[in-house]
Amino acid sequence: MNFLAHLFLSGAPVSATYADVLLGNFIADSVPGRQLENYPPAVQTGIRLHRAIDTFTDQHPVVRRSTQRLRAAGYGKYAGVISDMFLDHFLARNFLEYSAETLTDFTRRVYDNLAANEAVMPPRVQQFFPHLVQHNWLLGYAKMEGVGRALSGLSRRALPGSGMETAVEELERNYAAYEADFRAFFPELQAFVALSLRA
Repeated sequence: MNFLAHLFLSGAPVSATYADVLLGNFIADSVPGRQLENYPPAVQTGIRLHRAIDTFTDQHPVVRRSTQRLRAAGYGKYAGVISDMFLDHFLARNFLEYSAETLTDFTRRVYDNLAANEAVMPPRVQQFFPHLVQHNWLLGYAKMEGVGRALSGLSRRALPGSGMETAVEELERNYAAYEADFRAFFPELQAFVALSLRA
């Protein structure tokens, strides 16, 4: 999962701990190992939730079907990263099927919540967060151009030859297959997260 799905799956915005869980889910990739213990309990919950979502996603047979399709198309070890981006695209594109809130309203609310905690974000996250907001990455995932920009950005940070900058062409070629994978997978992820948040 990329940013949008992680943020969307952070629980009910009316919860007293929502802002902290949201923050933890957002910064988790920049908090290695037991460094999560440096954060308050609700932020730790968000970090653990992020890790659980990643594990569930990576091991799910439907997602593996997507990544196998991407490997066959020549994207090798980057197939998982690209698949995550595709999943965010389909969530963004069909957001009102999964939320009573529009994607525009959701992104504004999430940006405001995260900005209130920007000072405690890890340095790496503090560096890219303003760009995420300024260029409205989350809303941009709904369009192919936004997916293309995001994948090109990832390609610049990857090893030469990753090919991620061309992956939007693979999405266009096999759009129906990737969308079918998303629709089969995402409700199961939602159910898994609901159980995790109740635990």
